[in-house]
Amino acid sequence: MRRTIWWLALLAGLISGRGLEAQSLALFRTSVGDMLVELYDSDKPVTVQNFKTYVGGGHYQDVFLHRWVPGFVIQGGCLRTLYRNTASAQIVYVANFGPITNEYGVGRAFSNTYGTLAMARVSGAPNSATSQWFFNLTNNAFLDKVDGGFTVFGRVALGTDVLNRFNIFDPTNGIWRATLSSAFTEVPVLSAQPDLNDLVYVDITVAPAPKLQLTLNADGSRQINWTSLPNYTNRIEYTSEIPPVWQTLFATNGTGSSAQVVDKALFRQQRFYRLCIE
Repeated sequence: MRRTIWWLALLAGLISGRGLEAQSLALFRTSVGDMLVELYDSDKPVTVQNFKTYVGGGHYQDVFLHRWVPGFVIQGGCLRTLYRNTASAQIVYVANFGPITNEYGVGRAFSNTYGTLAMARVSGAPNSATSQWFFNLTNNAFLDKVDGGFTVFGRVALGTDVLNRFNIFDPTNGIWRATLSSAFTEVPVLSAQPDLNDLVYVDITVAPAPKLQLTLNADGSRQINWTSLPNYTNRIEYTSEIPPVWQTLFATNGTGSSAQVVDKALFRQQRFYRLCIE
């Protein structure tokens, strides 16, 4: 499983910090596993803010994947189940806040490679994306050249094993494909005879990416603080060598609350620190 890493360096009392390009993290909890996605806030501000608006407003509540093409994409953000788990349950469209500007060429251009999250839109209309998004299940770089490109605004940092399940088109994988209507003929489901409970639901939450804060104490020790990422192992590692040989200083199961650890190494001992989420 791939790690997401933020790191902070301390060298002879000189503090310097640097992080990943992500400023926000989106947790996709699906019926078949979880994915942690780095969002590209700085490079794709309009797209990320649009996505956050849908999440924050509860418009992705009980949303489900409505398109599955093995070896290509899985797609969501179009349909949800209203009054789920009640006798009144029904499938409805996700609220539409209007189209946004295509940001493929804004900031750094990220290619539609395996594991990236991109906005879906109408073919031939670059500025038509609204609520729908998709994950690339393979290298779909050809999408970068279609009508000004499909905007990638994040990538899977943890949970690519979930994506890999959607590249297997076989009943033994536990995922079937169903038809809801003439417009939705590639819907992934979890039963050969599905009902609404067998749709692949996605629960999405967004939080700021963890940032390390390092304080030098009077006794020469260093205190490292951060807001732990819930439901993942948060591991503080250090090294005194270049190239680095990382060692574990502290590990905890994240709860979303503040976490801290004190390193009692000598003040002038060179140490580089990093936070690993796994």
